[in-house]
Amino acid sequence: MMTKTIGALTTSALGLGCMAMSGAYGVSDRDEAAATVHAALDAGITLLDTADFYGMGHNELLIAEALRSVPRDQYQLSVKFGAQLGPDTSWAGFDARPCAVKAAVAYSLQRLGTDHIDIYRPARLDPAVPIEDTIGAIGELVDAGYVRRIGLSEVGSETIRRAAAVRPINDLQIEYSLVSRGVEDNILNTCRELGIGVTAYGVLARGLISGHWTKSSGGQGDFRKASPRFAEDNLDRNLALVEALRSVAQELDVTVAQAAIAWVGSRGADIVPLVGARTRTRLAEALGAATLELTVDQLDRIEVAVPAAQVAGDRYPAAQMAVLDSER
Repeated sequence: MMTKTIGALTTSALGLGCMAMSGAYGVSDRDEAAATVHAALDAGITLLDTADFYGMGHNELLIAEALRSVPRDQYQLSVKFGAQLGPDTSWAGFDARPCAVKAAVAYSLQRLGTDHIDIYRPARLDPAVPIEDTIGAIGELVDAGYVRRIGLSEVGSETIRRAAAVRPINDLQIEYSLVSRGVEDNILNTCRELGIGVTAYGVLARGLISGHWTKSSGGQGDFRKASPRFAEDNLDRNLALVEALRSVAQELDVTVAQAAIAWVGSRGADIVPLVGARTRTRLAEALGAATLELTVDQLDRIEVAVPAAQVAGDRYPAAQMAVLDSER
């Protein structure tokens, strides 16, 4: 596995996003999820991304169980915090007050069974709390040794600059894919100006451009059913883009998913794609993208096949889009 440097951290060229292992896309097999974590480590992936609200703590406990026999210096944990969910998993707001930050990290350290987190980040901007206060609180955790580096997630350029004025910011986690290129308008330049890396999630648009999604995909508990891009009136248009990408991928002798992941990885040495595999089969396919060296012409053909302006539907429902600082 090749490495990349994001901010001050050298890590694997691909990271493993663990959200889908804890029910976001419906029921997941716990043993298979743990085996997928081990397979990722065996393949050289060192960066594991989670959040304290994935499965209401389930994801952190799962990762802790999977990593119990793995030396701590062989992996890096990226953890998001702050999202408040009700018992039915409905959105209940966000809390990034300094006292909440310190309580959240205490629970995450306990669930993860570790004494430190490599990158700790608020999952969203809390509109009721100045970003300076939130970053200052994480900075105190850095000073105390509980956190190694500070990250951000889904925030815009102004917030990034304000945060970086308080403490060094290691990386921004944000959705970035062939069909979600908003980061290119301004945010990516701001990160590069400030020496901040990017961990790109949603590189397959939650499976939409994986080459495996069909109109009958998804089951009970799969939150994608409420996503605008998966809605019936948009899905046909979006799957047509996938078929165009499939034609290019077949000519390149790669899979649709590999082409889409490799495209994100090609955007810069400071960008690490997070692959959201929850099975070893999907992980094995994604790993093939790590060694792809596509030419400029091939990358252009991939972009032409999937014009971002033609994707139908927003990446989140309207209520969630309204609270994304990165979209303002």
